[in-house]
Amino acid sequence: MVHALVAGGGIGGLATALSLARRGHRVTVLERGEAFAESGAGIQLGPNAFHALDLLGVGGAVRRRAVFIEELRFMDGTTGEKLAAMPLKGCYRRRFGNSYAVVGRGDLHQSLLAACRSASGIGLVTGAAVRGYAQDGAAAAVRTRDGREFTGDLLVGADGIRSAVRAQLVGDGPPRVCGHTIYRSVIPIARVPEELRWNAATLWAGPRWHFVHYVIGGGEYLNLAATLDDGAREAVAGRPADRAAVLDRFPELGPTGRRLLELGEDWREWVLCDRDPVDVWTDGRVTLMGDAAHPMLQYAAQGACQALEDAVVLGEALGDATGADVAQCLEKYNAERRERTARAQLLAREMGARLYHPAGEAALERNAMLRSLTEEDLYEKVSWLHGHRLSDGPRTRPRPAPARRAGRAVRLRWPGAVRAGRSPVW
Repeated sequence: MVHALVAGGGIGGLATALSLARRGHRVTVLERGEAFAESGAGIQLGPNAFHALDLLGVGGAVRRRAVFIEELRFMDGTTGEKLAAMPLKGCYRRRFGNSYAVVGRGDLHQSLLAACRSASGIGLVTGAAVRGYAQDGAAAAVRTRDGREFTGDLLVGADGIRSAVRAQLVGDGPPRVCGHTIYRSVIPIARVPEELRWNAATLWAGPRWHFVHYVIGGGEYLNLAATLDDGAREAVAGRPADRAAVLDRFPELGPTGRRLLELGEDWREWVLCDRDPVDVWTDGRVTLMGDAAHPMLQYAAQGACQALEDAVVLGEALGDATGADVAQCLEKYNAERRERTARAQLLAREMGARLYHPAGEAALERNAMLRSLTEEDLYEKVSWLHGHRLSDGPRTRPRPAPARRAGRAVRLRWPGAVRAGRSPVW
């Protein structure tokens, strides 16, 4: 079996560790922080995410922390009209084979972390920010910012949208700043009036803005997220935001939505970023997953879901591989995942522009389209995302990866260095 290095101890990195360990491989997870923790508020998990979580052995633990909402609601944010609602029980669960739920990002991360800590073959290392890698035909190695070196049979870059592994492998520069600012707040449900405690993920869409809220923490908290298409060009992550300033930025939000927005306290802001899809995120013994491979905007609610799928597929691709099989297995994983994840990336951009944020005549056309959709229409539109089952479909003949353009990646090789115990050249 192989020894895998995983750069990044977030949701994707821990899921990858579980997937590989469950197949008998040894894994060392290198987390840049001084503790394994996950920042952020709530996330949505479709049936495809729960299929992956079940295959990773943590589906039950996540379900115990999740809230199973009854529907997804799309509202006109200025008039308050309900334009569409997709029920998430009964027919939905039968069709897609699992539930749809919302969960605190930290709750999901803690479930994965607990499973990793109890699994044999997984080593968890903190304060180990990977700054680069090297490889030869026999092994891959990384060096951390504090000068430590780790060597294994392969390296998985699960180090997020600003991945150091991607910077070396793909070399496509910083993420794309999309010009949307999101403000997030989490408040105790006890502060929410009874008549506003809906068991639904609700989206209020206005001209160049939208507002989403849903319950998390087993029903103990309300997650608020308000997004403005304001042309922001500076990448911001988790900066405190003044409450009055947040409220001032959404003057057109109708009365009910406004009541909910005004409940928010301790707001923080992010400026959303993503990247263009790439066909190749694997090079020899090194590969990427999750946001390091295919970061996407929030609008399709699939970022974490796709990372969980990646983890399962990567584990299946490696199977019972030995060190000699690694490069071929990673190419297989890349080939299987690239088209689906690219489609999700582009869908998220499209939803932000054409579904969540249109103004004027475009918004009226959007409203008319949504009013016309039946329950079956809504299910059909999400079928390719929510209905994807990782056990379905052949895996033996992935399309070959296209040739890499010259100069796009840096491969550092040192003949015999690993086996001889010498340090790679950085």
